[in-house]
Amino acid sequence: MSAYWIGNVKVTDEEAYGKYAAIATIAIAEHGGKFLARGGKYEQLEGNDRSRNVLAKFPSLEAAHNCYYSDRYQEAVSHAKDACERDLVIVEGSD
Repeated sequence: MSAYWIGNVKVTDEEAYGKYAAIATIAIAEHGGKFLARGGKYEQLEGNDRSRNVLAKFPSLEAAHNCYYSDRYQEAVSHAKDACERDLVIVEGSD
């Protein structure tokens, strides 16, 4: 069954976040992930309004989990920690 990363982000440091995004893109691809939405127009209906919304699909919950805890993704996270406010969740698909 597929799995999804759902992220809601408010970027506070564009330069550092750009470093995060470059490394994270590689890590996600290495684990079979594919972006379905990354930024773009959105409509905030409820909750915290964060201007960057990301949806990435992985082949499995295990692949999504392993990506997050991989050395490369954790390297990316080191650039994001002080560059944004974000929420990230892994959700199993229903396919």
